[in-house]
Amino acid sequence: TGYAVTYNRKHGRSGHLFQNRYKSILCQEDAYLLELVRYIHLNPIRAGIVKELEGLDRYPFTGHSALLGKIPREWQDTGFILGFYGKRIGAARRRYRAFILEGVSQGRRPELTGGGLIRSAGGWEEVKRMREAREFQKSDERILGDGDFVEEVLSGCDEKMERRYRLKSKGYDLEKLVMRVSEVMEMEPSQVLRAGKERGRVQARSLLCYWAVRELGLCMSALAGKFGLSLAGISQSVKRGERIAAKTGYNLLD
Repeated sequence: TGYAVTYNRKHGRSGHLFQNRYKSILCQEDAYLLELVRYIHLNPIRAGIVKELEGLDRYPFTGHSALLGKIPREWQDTGFILGFYGKRIGAARRRYRAFILEGVSQGRRPELTGGGLIRSAGGWEEVKRMREAREFQKSDERILGDGDFVEEVLSGCDEKMERRYRLKSKGYDLEKLVMRVSEVMEMEPSQVLRAGKERGRVQARSLLCYWAVRELGLCMSALAGKFGLSLAGISQSVKRGERIAAKTGYNLLD
């Protein structure tokens, strides 16, 4: 806390140390993903931290060096991005680097960094043109993609929120979820909550975790405390419960 206060005073910032340092956005794969990867990896050059691409190739604080195999990191998934450039690792890395090189002279990209409408439209000039022509496009700061993609994502979110509201209006909470799980799994409610590695009990808890997190929107940390599991354990239970629901056809609502 003391360090954060001192740092904020020195740099004119506020909030906790990592506030506004990191964020996640949903990215439309087809048109935007590779452009976004290139833009992010070129940040050290734009900031003057490294002067040219050769320096960036071995710069340890971006994923670029790992994609090129210069600084391997076991935890970084490089295969997904390199897969866009070819099946053979060597050729894929050469094509990827050539693509990065093409972006060195592009400078800042407002369509990748601005607000939701700026990104969806493709920059301020296109936003101005749309306003003059009275054209409208769906946008959201949390989503990087064209208007149709943004609308599709938000529509799906609206449907999910509407379903959660409907469930809660019917009185669904964790206790009622336990009753529903015990009903479909044909066991006593106390068996659903009891710890143990018996197959039926594990499946029941997994289904409960899946419905609690995905359907009701309960936080995993609350479930972790309830069941005495780690967050990773709850996450695995949610995935397992999703598979069980898909295989058996069990639904929270009849």
